[in-house]
Amino acid sequence: MADTLTTVFSDHIKRVMKQAKPTTLITENNVYQEGDPSIMAVLDEMVDSLLLPGSCLAGMNHLEELLEKAESGKACLLLVEHYSNMDLSIVSLMARKEGGRGKAISDALIAIAGMKLNEDNPIVAAFAGAYDKIVIFPSRSLQELDPEKDKDEIARGNAINRAAMKSLIRHKYKGKLVLVFPSGTRYRPWDPNTKKGVREIDSYIRSFDYMCFVALNGELLHVQKTDMLNDVVSKDVFRVTVSPVVKCNEFRDKVLAKITNEEEDKKQAVVNEIMNELERMHTAAEIERLKLLNK
Repeated sequence: MADTLTTVFSDHIKRVMKQAKPTTLITENNVYQEGDPSIMAVLDEMVDSLLLPGSCLAGMNHLEELLEKAESGKACLLLVEHYSNMDLSIVSLMARKEGGRGKAISDALIAIAGMKLNEDNPIVAAFAGAYDKIVIFPSRSLQELDPEKDKDEIARGNAINRAAMKSLIRHKYKGKLVLVFPSGTRYRPWDPNTKKGVREIDSYIRSFDYMCFVALNGELLHVQKTDMLNDVVSKDVFRVTVSPVVKCNEFRDKVLAKITNEEEDKKQAVVNEIMNELERMHTAAEIERLKLLNK
């Protein structure tokens, strides 16, 4: 069965690669990229073939409420756990499978994507190419550059991020749901730091009006220490759990009110609480998912 799934997964990748546009160098002129519906259709097939009975999206009413706020002109965020390169595909498809306003929710998604998705791995770039996105130069990547040796790359990164923020401002008040992975990377069990939230996420909380947290439980694509081609595919009961709508400023104010040490990093404290909330949701959802899996 595992070999059959791997073959099917490889076939889907080949189909995606045939339809994908060639990868392009990211500049300040192309940070906003529209998704390709033909690629999304292939990814939908792939995800749907791996979902076992009992897979569900819990909290559709919260997503619908968030979309209503976005459509009324509010800036709205989805803060999503990140375990695999299929996470965005899973959220998008499972919203549509719920019916109601699911398609409108999926259509409203704009993902914040790290530049490496577009430049380093053509397969990952092809997956990401299915969805509307704004590309950024991740802060972690900037911090790894040498101020003297990498002046040109630093200048490029800063130009990309300025353009990305301008694009974000243009789109976030147009009925869109901006999807962000606050960890900034997929969680890898052998590296606990990959579950730490990125400090810069605090700037999103400060500049948005409403948000929902999204926990992901189940594994359709198991991350490996090598590249994506070696990730292990499997069928599973998958549960997407969406929190009630939260006011961003109220959430942030509550976190800051608990800080007693003036030297504490306030931005990181806000992001830490985001990750704590996602972990609480994940733990609770896993109990319910296992009940479904063991039926």
